[in-house]
Amino acid sequence: MSNRSAALPTPEAAKSAETALRLLAPLKRRAARSVRLRVADAPDEVVLPREAFELLLGVLGAMAEGNAVTIVPVHTELTTQQAADLLQVSRPYLVQLLDGGQIPFRMVGTHRRVLARDVFKYRDEARAASERAMDELATISQKHGLGY
Repeated sequence: MSNRSAALPTPEAAKSAETALRLLAPLKRRAARSVRLRVADAPDEVVLPREAFELLLGVLGAMAEGNAVTIVPVHTELTTQQAADLLQVSRPYLVQLLDGGQIPFRMVGTHRRVLARDVFKYRDEARAASERAMDELATISQKHGLGY
């Protein structure tokens, strides 16, 4: 992960991403294992694996909404600040998670390093736990007629 921050797309780039997303999204339903695209002024088609095509659609969607996008390979080692930024938490809170054993890390001298895959795993598990808790609250609310 580079230290430079991702730039927000220009309004023109966001509009272009929106158009591309609108044209490409229907292909997702028809794509089995890959998607063939023809690039303007190129003699051959480009074959994208389905996973790469879905990632491209996600990038286009984020750009169309005016959001910056950063792609992080799962094997990347992150600093505590980079990991905190990915989780949208403070660095001190992330350090508490690390020291509490909720996310694995290793020490490099006096600095903690975290694998991106471990940060993503924690994020996904935390989201799933939050959704389960919300479902449970909704069930309790309905059971007791609280009207939520």
